[in-house]
Amino acid sequence: MIKVGLIGYGMAGRVFHAPVIAAVPGLQLTKVVERRGETARERYPWIEIVKDAAAVCEDGEIDLMVIATPTASHFELAEQALLAGKHVVVDKPFTVSSGQARQLIDLARTQNRLLSVFQNRRWDGDFQTVVQIVRQGVLGRLVEYESHFDRFRNTFSPQRAWREESGPGSGILFDLGSHLIDQAQVLFGLPQRLTADIRSQRQADKADDQFELVLHYDALKVTLKAALLAREPGPRFVLHGTEGSFVKYGVDPQEDALKRGISPGAAEWGAEPETHWGILNTQIGGLHVRGKVETVAGDYRAYYANIQQAIAGQAALTVTPEQAQNTIRLIELARQSHAEQRTVAFSRG
Repeated sequence: MIKVGLIGYGMAGRVFHAPVIAAVPGLQLTKVVERRGETARERYPWIEIVKDAAAVCEDGEIDLMVIATPTASHFELAEQALLAGKHVVVDKPFTVSSGQARQLIDLARTQNRLLSVFQNRRWDGDFQTVVQIVRQGVLGRLVEYESHFDRFRNTFSPQRAWREESGPGSGILFDLGSHLIDQAQVLFGLPQRLTADIRSQRQADKADDQFELVLHYDALKVTLKAALLAREPGPRFVLHGTEGSFVKYGVDPQEDALKRGISPGAAEWGAEPETHWGILNTQIGGLHVRGKVETVAGDYRAYYANIQQAIAGQAALTVTPEQAQNTIRLIELARQSHAEQRTVAFSRG
């Protein structure tokens, strides 16, 4: 049994990490850092509440530390945990710079500890469906891929204060953009060039709340977009190839279920209603096919199941810190592209 210490019980810790950890066999949520109050014990009565990360680092029984705090604190906390001999999971987007990411990767290697970043949206059902469509080649040669997170939030939320203020690691490019970039990496690897437009549409002195990022590959255009002023959301995915297209509306239901307090593993967990299934229009074996594709059921537990197996030496790590460093590097280059108003080549810095 791998004992887990969770650092932070805000939205990330409360909604995404704690319930998923508690639902994975072989992991035991043992300690939670909650600076104000003890609300975590209401749902997990067996845990111990502590007030700072040092109390977790100093506990010799804790094997894995999960860092679910604001991005600007990730580097320092992950460094402390690794130096204390803990395996570490850091909430996305990892760190505020690719240089910090590299330092943590080197330290984890020196300490012989596992280091990973919580890219749970690799296990969104819609993305798992897109993976199958791309890998099976049912659209022919893919020429265009679009992925959107369209949301509507025209006011500023106290619960998201640090994300919405202008500061290190804040803004929608770091927040939702890290998911979209990671998914593109899984499908297509690293681009040759990129072009970005990043805006603060609601209030100029706040963090960015809209972006469009184009990743340029040899014969493929990848467009990643996110916005907080999209009252009428567009499609979640649009794929075009030489034989056909796939268009998908609606978002994975797991986040909403977790926010409502439903535990992973409940009946029909991760299953989408038919109204959200994507439309496939293509040519297969000389026949024109148009119809719905049932969305694969998503399951965020797969991320932590892999962490448990990797620590136990039973599986290779799926989300590597090197991939997460690449995501941060692409965010840095996107900011450079926007500032200089030009397309920039990918470089590791």
